[in-house]
Amino acid sequence: MNRRHFNWPNPPLNIVLVEPEIPQNTGNIARLCAATGSPLHLVGPLGFHITSSHLRRAGLDYWESVTLMRYSGWEEYEESGIRGQAAGGQTWFFSTKGQISYTGVEYKPGDALVFGSETKGLPGELLAANADRVLTIPMQVEHVRSLNLANTVAIVLYEALRQLNTLKVENLFVLCD
Repeated sequence: MNRRHFNWPNPPLNIVLVEPEIPQNTGNIARLCAATGSPLHLVGPLGFHITSSHLRRAGLDYWESVTLMRYSGWEEYEESGIRGQAAGGQTWFFSTKGQISYTGVEYKPGDALVFGSETKGLPGELLAANADRVLTIPMQVEHVRSLNLANTVAIVLYEALRQLNTLKVENLFVLCD
């Protein structure tokens, strides 16, 4: 099956990383963004230099296929207008503190999916101001504090694509070959 036959959302889903700290995670997420046509927004301060060899290595040779935007902080990101850019697009925040499952909402083309740093997550004031849009990935074992950031982004992004009828569950194996 040709991968180009999938019905990718237009506008694409936006992946927003707020203060990411581990370059390998960000590189893996960049590779995911390249594979799905999702713009990657990096909101600083970053815990690494954008020229880090670990970042480049994790993203392999896909960096030229990534639509990458950088912001010095959350205020600059908000001023960019990305949050409401697409007609009907929404902003979803992801946290272990969320009370709504990531599968319990309806994603739309152009949505912004916002993830916090590996050690701190999203700032408390941002979560409080957007409490009705804070989602979580349920975990059975309480002593597991969180999932890996790159894994979390992949789980959420592919659920959103599935909901948007971009992918059929029976065709997911094609993406893993």
